[in-house]
Amino acid sequence: MLDRNNKLKIKAIYISLAVSILILIIKVGAYFLTGSSAIFADALESVVHIIATTMAVYSIILSTKPPDETHLYGHGNIEYFSAGVEGLFIIIAAIAIIYTSIDHIISGTYIEQLDYGTFLIGAAGLINVVLGNYLVRKGKDTNSIALVADGKHVLTDSFTSIGIVFGLILVIFTDYKIIDPIIALFVAFNIIYTGIKLLRESVGGLMNETDEKILRQIIETLNSKRKDYWIDLHQLRFWKSAERVFIDFHLTLPYYFTIRESHSQDDNIAEIIKNEIPNSQVKIHFDYCNEALCKYCRYEKCKVRKEDFSKNIPWDETKLLGDAINKSTHIS
Repeated sequence: MLDRNNKLKIKAIYISLAVSILILIIKVGAYFLTGSSAIFADALESVVHIIATTMAVYSIILSTKPPDETHLYGHGNIEYFSAGVEGLFIIIAAIAIIYTSIDHIISGTYIEQLDYGTFLIGAAGLINVVLGNYLVRKGKDTNSIALVADGKHVLTDSFTSIGIVFGLILVIFTDYKIIDPIIALFVAFNIIYTGIKLLRESVGGLMNETDEKILRQIIETLNSKRKDYWIDLHQLRFWKSAERVFIDFHLTLPYYFTIRESHSQDDNIAEIIKNEIPNSQVKIHFDYCNEALCKYCRYEKCKVRKEDFSKNIPWDETKLLGDAINKSTHIS
């Protein structure tokens, strides 16, 4: 049974695919009407977008499947792969546009009925503005990189279309037809930038690159809810898979805490983090203290303290990602 988030993701990507097919029909019609290189570039990008969106449909449906025996952490990483494929397709389309544009600059181009073509491309661009913002918003709401990537691609397509409209208006008023393939070249270089950016984000996700925003959320949450008997926290690690965030770290507690008391802390911390980072899964390795840690410990109720608290070590990024205060306290 799919939860609300997954239903929203699937609904959004199907809307994207349906609208993208409509946009492609409009752009292809505009190209056959005008023969414009710039409109050809725009239409080719839409072809690529439909291919990439079809891939995104598959990836989002697969990512909603729960973990199984062969994928213990779920299937969420397919969304990074999908975003990478979309970026690759964008770059391939840009290369084809560059080739066609240069050919038209050298051999000349014949265009007609630019007024109708310009109107159609403008309408397509406005539709894509609405669709792109919708997809990015839903992608952020559901923590779906595939939806965000698709939305950014659609927005790039819309900005491209709007730029082409202004260029074609310039052609209409000046009758300098060479402007048309030059516009197409600018379109190509713009979408190459988008494609490279998507590839970069995809590789970063597949390589479990640190998300600085999530790291700050974790650190701020732990600091704001820190208990006096949380003596030391270290070796913080986390990674994302679609909307899920897997977090683990070591926490040092007083050595006399029972298993029940430690387990209670585990549940409490997991709940605290989930309130700030939905769909997070927290695993804690508990270490126990020794006399060397008394000077770092704020737990005033401790009855076995050998030394007063005297050294404050802030729980900042360097501390939490690093080793224990005293490595001798680390229990493997």
